[in-house]
Amino acid sequence: MTLFLIFITGLYLTLMLLLLIGWRKIPKFSLKHASPEINFSIIIPYRNEAENLPLLLNSILKLKYPLSQFEILLVNDSSEDGSRKICSDFKTRYPELQISLIENHRISGSPKKDAILIAAKKAIFPYILTTDADCKLPKFWLQAFNEKILETGAKLIAGPVATFKPLLNPSISESSKTEKSLYNQDIQKEKRRLKYFHAFQEMDFLSLQIAGAGGFGLKKAFMCNGANLCYSKAAFFEIGGFSGNGEISSGDDVFLLQKFAEKKLKITFLKCHEAIVLTKPQQNLTALISQRIRWAAKTPAYKSLFAKLIGFSVLMLNFSLILGCFLTFFNFIPYQPVLLMFFFKFNVDFALLFYSAAFFHRKDILRNYFWSSLVYPVFSTSVALMSLFIKFEWKGRTYKK
Repeated sequence: MTLFLIFITGLYLTLMLLLLIGWRKIPKFSLKHASPEINFSIIIPYRNEAENLPLLLNSILKLKYPLSQFEILLVNDSSEDGSRKICSDFKTRYPELQISLIENHRISGSPKKDAILIAAKKAIFPYILTTDADCKLPKFWLQAFNEKILETGAKLIAGPVATFKPLLNPSISESSKTEKSLYNQDIQKEKRRLKYFHAFQEMDFLSLQIAGAGGFGLKKAFMCNGANLCYSKAAFFEIGGFSGNGEISSGDDVFLLQKFAEKKLKITFLKCHEAIVLTKPQQNLTALISQRIRWAAKTPAYKSLFAKLIGFSVLMLNFSLILGCFLTFFNFIPYQPVLLMFFFKFNVDFALLFYSAAFFHRKDILRNYFWSSLVYPVFSTSVALMSLFIKFEWKGRTYKK
C-alpha cells in the first residue's frame, strides 16, 4: 500500500508541475488596439435563462468593436420561461445589431451541440465565438480575439473564464422591527454561506483553468471552456463538427478542441486579461455536483492519453487520501505516508492556484485554501464516482452517463 501511495503521489506531482510549467510557457497577451479585421459570429445557446440573459445582453451592447463586423445568433433550446421574449425584445430594441433568433432542433443526445451546429450553419462570418447565457463579456473581447488571430493565424483559440459572485438583492415590505431584524439575520447567514461556497467553487474553477491552459503550453491541449471559445467556421465543418461524440451530453468544447489537435490544426490559448469572460457560479451544492458530474461524465470518452492520465492521477490521489486516512485510523498502515502525500499535494496545488489566482486578480481567495484542501478530496472523489454510475440533471432535463 505504501509503495502505491508513493507511486501515485509521484505521478500526480509530476503532472501538476508539468501543467504549471505549461502555464508559465504561455506568454501574456497585451492588446495593441490594432485595426479590427476579423468578422465574428457569436453563438449563444440558451434554455430557461431569463434571470441571466439581461446581464449578458447588456455586456454585448458594451463591446468595443464595429457593429458591422459581428453578428449574434441566439439559439432557444425549448425555454419554458421568458427567455425567448427577452431575446426578441432585445432584437427589436437594438435594430443596429445583427441578431438572429433561432430555434433549436434536437438531432443528437446533446442539445447544446445541436444548437451550436444549427447556428454555425447559419453563421455568415468566418470565425465562430461561443459563450453561455449566464456570462458577462468584457468590452474588448472581440478585439482580443481579432489581434490573436491576426498574430497567430490559429484555427481555434481558447479564452480564459472566471466566476463572479452574484449579488444578493433582498427585498422586504414594511413590517415590524422584529421581522426586519430576523430577516436581516437570515440574509447575513445566507451571505456567509454563499461566501464560503463560492470560495470553494471558485478555487476548483481556477484549478481547472490553469490545468487546461497548461496543456496548451505543453502542446498537449486537452481542455477548454465553451463559455469563451473561438474557432474557424471552415475548420469546424472540415473536421466534421461534433460528429463522433454527439450522444455525449456535454463536451461541445473539449471534444472539439481534441479534434482540432488530432487534425494538427493550429490551436492556442489567449492569456489576456481583457479577454476574461465571467460566468455565474452555481448557487447550491446540488447544482454544483450536477454540473461537475456532467463535466466528469465525458472523461472516459477523451481520446487524449495525456488527459486520461491527468484524470486518473487526480482521482487516484484524492481517493487514496480518503482511503489512507481510513486505514490509518484503524492502524492498518502508518500515518506518515498519508501525511506526506497530503503535504506534497497541498503544496503543488497551492502553487497552481497561486499562479491562476494571480492572473485573474483573485489572490484574496487563497485565504480559504486550507479548509478547501481538506474538503476537496471528498468532493472530487464523490463526483468522479457518481459520474460513473448515476444520471444527472441539467437545465430541467435528465441525462444518462
